[in-house]
Amino acid sequence: MSLLMGVTLSFFLSLTGILSSGQFTFPGFLINFLISSVISLIIGFLVPMKKVNDSLGAKLGLKQHTLKTRLFESLISDLIYTPIITLVMITLAHRNATSHGARIPYVPMLLKGILISMAVGYVLIFIFMPLFMKLVMKHNMPEAH
Repeated sequence: MSLLMGVTLSFFLSLTGILSSGQFTFPGFLINFLISSVISLIIGFLVPMKKVNDSLGAKLGLKQHTLKTRLFESLISDLIYTPIITLVMITLAHRNATSHGARIPYVPMLLKGILISMAVGYVLIFIFMPLFMKLVMKHNMPEAH
């Protein structure tokens, strides 16, 4: 599950970031995607999202398989993954741009990136998490006859 979500988030957040920069190149996108994938996979293996979501959901009295719970779990995943990925990717992009002579203020670039990435990440997680959960469950659960 963490592998599927990590790669999906990395793909779309890398695409979003490079398109919003106005400087799309395929090699740039590929590098962003690979770095972002490594970061998201590390997060996915270090943070037990199911345990985190279940624990927080229980404390808030959320019932499994409801829209409210899905909205909440998407937010928690987004808050864990997206800021870290965005911070690293924007820091690298800023360093690269300024090393080539660009004069781009870091904080506005970071804030804009985080706002865009949080919105995109939330929607992606909300859409793909249940789809990937069904896929993983179907793959790992033998058919009952």
